[in-house]
Amino acid sequence: MILVHALIPFLLAPLLFGVINRTKAVFAGRRGAPFLQPYFDVWKLLRKGAVYSGTTTWIFRAGPVVGLGATAAACLILPLGGATGPVAFEGDLILLAYLMGISRFFTVIAALDTGSSFEGMGASREVQFSALAEPALLLGLGVLARITGTLSITEMFSALTPELWRAHLPALLLTSTAFGIVLLSENARIPVDDPNTHLELTMIHEVMVLDHGGPDLGFIQYTSALKLWILASLVAGVLLPLGGSAWGPLVFPVALLGLAVVTGVVESILPRLRLLAVPKLLVGAAVMSALALVLAVA
Repeated sequence: MILVHALIPFLLAPLLFGVINRTKAVFAGRRGAPFLQPYFDVWKLLRKGAVYSGTTTWIFRAGPVVGLGATAAACLILPLGGATGPVAFEGDLILLAYLMGISRFFTVIAALDTGSSFEGMGASREVQFSALAEPALLLGLGVLARITGTLSITEMFSALTPELWRAHLPALLLTSTAFGIVLLSENARIPVDDPNTHLELTMIHEVMVLDHGGPDLGFIQYTSALKLWILASLVAGVLLPLGGSAWGPLVFPVALLGLAVVTGVVESILPRLRLLAVPKLLVGAAVMSALALVLAVA
């Protein structure tokens, strides 16, 4: 059962991108690419060769591999609809935050290793916005720890029941909203970023990986899918109090696909924010998490 649990995120994570892209295509009046197109893209890249600039070092080559390894390890910490994660212990939420930080750190230094001012610009924006998003995420996890009385993510989600939601409704609503904003920001989605744009003045995440190709770019795209799965799991874990439910492991993946549809709808009806307005949105998310923590402590 633990092996199946460990494999589900790695098998289904790219499907979230497929659902988001198909939802956006339907809103635009197009048929859109197949749901499995992200799988085809990664497989195509893995079969290609990689070209490396003579000005780069081992850091450039290590960035995609370390990023994928750290994100994959973070996936093993997450529970699946109340079922215990493959790696679970008291304080594992801190390990989750560090693993995601390691993945981002190597992506940034790999971009800086190219010596390109263009990629350096993207790395600067990535670090600035992530520094604003991380307080919202960590404070939100602190709210869940305070309400459930545990520092283990598995036990947090297992303890979330409808009765606990009724007792802490304002705090949990603020936390889930803050997690939703962090999901859009950390995964380079509209209204914060647009993964399909190549406009120099507005690119954030995509500009950091322009020099990667072949298997390295495939690793980066698969890492992005796993990162989306992780943050979507946090949002769904708060919104769906499945603690103690025997149907949780079956309902949870369906809920994540539903969350992907909602993300596609949000991207279809909202414009992209001006770059200067993004920090205000992320600070607002941090304020919501801080207010939720005050309500949880009071």
